[in-house]
Amino acid sequence: TKIIPELSKKLVVEVRSKRLPAKGRAERPRVHMEYQQREHSLSVFPTLVYGDPPRARIDDGKLVHLGGAVPIRDGDAERKLIHRLRDELNLVFGRRVDFDGKEAARFLAKLRTWSGQVDHDGHQIFRKEPLVPRFSMNDDVFDLSFDTGDDDGERVGRADAASVLRAWQDGLGLVALDGGGFAPLPRDWLERFGHRIADLMAARKPDGKVATVALPALGELCDDLGLSRPKSLDRLTPLLDTFQSIPEAALPPRLAATLRPYQKQGVDWLCFLRDTELGALLADDMGLGKTLQVLAALRGRTLVVCPKSVVHNWADEIRRFRPDLSTSIYEGQGRKLNRAADITLATYAVMRLDIEALAAEEWDTVVLDEAQAIKNENSQVARASYTLRGAFRVALSGTPVENRLEELWSLMHFTNPGLLGNRSDFQERYSSPIAAGNPDAAKRLRSRIRPFLLRRVKRDVAPELPPRTDVVLHCELDEEERSVYDAIRAATRREVLAKLATGGSVLAALEALLRLRQAACHAALVPGQNAESSSKVTRLLEALEEAAADGHKSLVFSQWTSLLDLIEPHLAAAEIPFCRLDGSTRDRGAVVAEFQSPAGPPVMLASLKAGGTGLNLTAADHVFLLDPWWNPAAEDQAADRAHRIGQDRPVMVYKLVAKDTVEEGILELQARKRALSDVALGGADQAASLTRDDLLALLS
Repeated sequence: TKIIPELSKKLVVEVRSKRLPAKGRAERPRVHMEYQQREHSLSVFPTLVYGDPPRARIDDGKLVHLGGAVPIRDGDAERKLIHRLRDELNLVFGRRVDFDGKEAARFLAKLRTWSGQVDHDGHQIFRKEPLVPRFSMNDDVFDLSFDTGDDDGERVGRADAASVLRAWQDGLGLVALDGGGFAPLPRDWLERFGHRIADLMAARKPDGKVATVALPALGELCDDLGLSRPKSLDRLTPLLDTFQSIPEAALPPRLAATLRPYQKQGVDWLCFLRDTELGALLADDMGLGKTLQVLAALRGRTLVVCPKSVVHNWADEIRRFRPDLSTSIYEGQGRKLNRAADITLATYAVMRLDIEALAAEEWDTVVLDEAQAIKNENSQVARASYTLRGAFRVALSGTPVENRLEELWSLMHFTNPGLLGNRSDFQERYSSPIAAGNPDAAKRLRSRIRPFLLRRVKRDVAPELPPRTDVVLHCELDEEERSVYDAIRAATRREVLAKLATGGSVLAALEALLRLRQAACHAALVPGQNAESSSKVTRLLEALEEAAADGHKSLVFSQWTSLLDLIEPHLAAAEIPFCRLDGSTRDRGAVVAEFQSPAGPPVMLASLKAGGTGLNLTAADHVFLLDPWWNPAAEDQAADRAHRIGQDRPVMVYKLVAKDTVEEGILELQARKRALSDVALGGADQAASLTRDDLLALLS
C-alpha cells in the first residue's frame, strides 16, 4: 500500500508472488464496534477498519491485513475519525470502555444518531422496533412487562417494567433487554401513562397487590387503558367522583353542635375514609372547625397528638362537643396510659419520648393536630409518628406545605403510607419537576392526593360562617414562667385574701391581679424579672405565621405597650413584616393606610387605648387579644376594628389564655358575670363593678 504504489509511479511493476494480496481500490475508513454485554452492562471496543466486512485494521498507525484485497489508505479520513471518536463519543481506537446501567443505554442512544460510519459485530445489539407494553389485571394485582414483539410466534426480547421506567425517567431512548441487546422505548405510551404506572408500582405491596390507597388511581388507569376496573375498587368509587357521591354519615347522637354545611360535608368525607380504612389530611383554613369535624367522625379508642399549647383546648372542645367521650391527658412524671379512656391526649414531645409504649397500642383512630410538626420527614418526631398504629389516621393542618413539597409527603406518609411512594420516588416524580416549573407534575400530584386531602378556605365557605367566631387559645406556662407566677401568687394571696375577708381595701387585690395577669403574659412585664420570651408569645408567633402563610392579615391587641415591645423582636426574627399603632404614633392615618394596603404588612400591633376605637381595619380578618378583656364590650371594641361594614370575610377573634392562671378564672367569671369592663384598664377607681366575692374567687 505504500512502496509498490510509489514504485508504480516511476516503473512498470509486475507482481508474480502469490503471497501478496491484490491491491484494492481507494476507500474511506470506518469505525467497527465490538460489544460484550453482561446483563445491563456493556463493554465497547472500537477499531479503525477498511472494508465491510473488515479487510484491514489500523493498529497504532500500521495497517494489519485481515484478508482480501488490500485497501488504499486515506490518511486524512483516518485522522478525522480519530478526532471525532475522541471528541464526540469520548472513545479511543483500540481501547476498551465499560458502561454500566443507564450509561450503556445513553451511549448506545448517542451512537445511533452519530453521523460517523459505524458497523457492528452483532446486529442483534439494537432492536429497531420499540418495545410493546403488556399490561394485565387480576383484580387488584397488576403486571406490566415490555417485549420486542413476535418473531415467528416467539417474543425475542423482553425488559422488565422497572428498567423501562428508569430509562424513560432518565431521558434515555433505549433500554437493555433481559436476553441481551437494547431496544427503543415506547415513548408515546410512556408519556401518556408512565408517571401513573410509576406511582402504582411504588404503591405495590410485596405480594403484587396494589395498596388500598392506590386503588382509585388504578381504576382511572384501567379506564384509560380500556380495561375493567378491579372489583375491590367498587367500595371506593365515591372517591373518584365529586363530594355529592360520598354517602351521608350519621352524626353521633350526643354531638353538642350544629354543623354548618361545609362541616357536615367534611364529616361525611372523614367517615367514608374511616370506614374504608384510609387516611385523611384535613387542611381547612384556620378557624373553620377542624377539631369539631374530627370529633364528629371519631369512633373507637383514639389517640390525639398535638402541641403542648393546645392540649387543653382539645380537652375543652371534647367536653363541649362530645360530652359522651371520656378523656385522659397522658402527661407528667410516671405517666401511665388509661386504656379505658375514649380519647387519649399527648403532646408531640411525649409521643417522641414514649413512642414504644404508644406504638405498641392498637388505636382505632390516631389524630395529629397541627401536623406541620412532622413536616421534617427526618426528624425524630416524624419518624416516631410513622410507627403509630391506627386503623384510621388523620392529620390536621392549616398549612400542609410551608417551605417545600417534602412536607406534604411527610403528612401523606403518615396518613396513607405508600400513596406517594418513598421519599426519593416523590422527589424524583414530583418535587424536582414541580420545582423546575413542570405543570404536568403539579397536576398529577393534585390528582393523586385529591381523594385524601380536603382543604377549604374562609373565602370559599364564607356564606356558611358566622360574621365572627371567638376562639380561646390556651397556653401552658413553662417551668420558669410557672415559678415566677407561683411566687407572685404565694407572696400576695394570703395577705390580700385576709384583708378582703375582713373588709379591707380592694386596691391591694387589684394590684395583685395586675401582677398575676402580667406574669401570665410575659415574666419580663413583672418588675425585677427578665425573660427572652414567653409561652404566650410563642403561641402567638405560631398563629401569626400560619395566618400570614395563608394570606391573612392580623391585629394583635394588648393593653400594655411594653408587651408589644417584647413581641417586636420575635416578629423581626421570624421575618414577619408588621406595623404598630399606639399612643406614641403621630401619623395614625399613614399607619392605617399602610396596613390596609394589599401590599402592606400582614400584622399590626396595637395598644387597646390607641387602636381599640375609631379605626377601620377591615384588611384584617384575624384578631388576637393577648391579655383577656374582662369586659366583653372592650373585646367587642377591639374586634370591631376588623369586624365592621366593609369586611367581606369571616373574622376570627382569638383570646390567648394561660392555663392554670388567673386568666382562666377571668373567663369563668366572664361567663357568669359580664360587668367587668373597667378592670381591663387596671384602674382601682373603676373596680366598683367587682364585688369582694369576685375578687376572692379570682385570687383563691
